[in-house]
Amino acid sequence: MVSHPHNNEHIDDEMVKMEVNLDDVPGEWLGYVMDLLFEAGANDVFYTPIYMKKNRPGVMLQLLSSRHKLEKMKEILFNETTTLGVRYYPLTVHRLERQFKRVETAWGPVTVKEGYYQGLLVQRAPEYEECKEIAKLHRIPLKQVYEQVWKKLDQDE
Repeated sequence: MVSHPHNNEHIDDEMVKMEVNLDDVPGEWLGYVMDLLFEAGANDVFYTPIYMKKNRPGVMLQLLSSRHKLEKMKEILFNETTTLGVRYYPLTVHRLERQFKRVETAWGPVTVKEGYYQGLLVQRAPEYEECKEIAKLHRIPLKQVYEQVWKKLDQDE
């Protein structure tokens, strides 16, 4: 098992959820803003289609971040979007213990992230980027890589 810092199960009460409603931003900007927010340390960024006043279609941009990165996130939102205001509020996140294991496939190793709740394995997820690279390199369907990883995990139990 590979060890990573801060992977023990814990409650993180130093998070904020931020959101802005946008009805006048070109779609190309949204991907760019998402990249900037992730590069600045956002834990998650996502968009939801919404209807705003006067029934105008828009997008709600939401992000999760640690409280100490709040000012940097606001700077990006105000400088890179058309918003005139940012809503944010404290958020508590229960984080599972995380462990990482390597699974050997016919095409090479894949890292699998495992989540433990109160010491019991409850989640597993192959690392997408590694699976994608294997699929591209060997010109095989991505789902075939995932299937082999799941099969190897089942054999290990």
